[in-house]
Amino acid sequence: MAELSKRVREYAVGDLPDLSEVAHPPTRWAWGGRAFAKAMLGTGFDIRVQGVDQVPRHGPVILASNHVGYLDGPLLGAVTPRVVHALVKEEMFVGRLGRMLERTGQIPINRSVVDTLAVKRCLRVLRDGGAVSIYPEGNRGLGDVTTTKGGAAYLALVSGAPVLPIACLGTRTAGATIHTMPKRGSRLYIVFGAPVRFDPVPWPRTKQRVAAVQAELQKVLAAHVRAACEMTGQTLPAMPTTS
Repeated sequence: MAELSKRVREYAVGDLPDLSEVAHPPTRWAWGGRAFAKAMLGTGFDIRVQGVDQVPRHGPVILASNHVGYLDGPLLGAVTPRVVHALVKEEMFVGRLGRMLERTGQIPINRSVVDTLAVKRCLRVLRDGGAVSIYPEGNRGLGDVTTTKGGAAYLALVSGAPVLPIACLGTRTAGATIHTMPKRGSRLYIVFGAPVRFDPVPWPRTKQRVAAVQAELQKVLAAHVRAACEMTGQTLPAMPTTS
């Protein structure tokens, strides 16, 4: 406990809102869930990981990835060498899958509104020196990060945590819908980039300031995805054509 308190003091650099009513997501099953995902993906796919040494082993970090297919989340969680608390749409928190997501510390988010509870849960993780993963595009798609939402930028501005760009490639077959997965044995790439940091901004944080950081972050993420494609020889999957 003393070590955790020390890390909280060391890493909580932003002007955070009151988080006293927000608990840190559970982590009891986190490493087991990571091992399970790694085993399942490893037996079904050819996984290639590059730049994982860019992930800080301690301290708050925002893992910001493009979003191509269903396997992006499990892939990121399986290969990242620390516990990751991912923002996951609340519709996934049902039945057996929902219980697993909850027990491994994932964070449900209502995407139809500004979900302040989900934001506070992310900030609690960052305040405690943890890792949060987020998909700035908001939905699965082409994965080129030409457009983003403001969540990652806001978390960075509030917490002062570095943002680490990630590119997931191969997690959807070209021309297939976003509801499909690649064929068994397909090669999946995940490429970690160098973290970028934005100075924390105390309250009140203007929409203009968040939008400016969002635009800058979008350029960083898009450039990283392009570089990852060149490095791996992969291309982003085209969306299915309609007649």
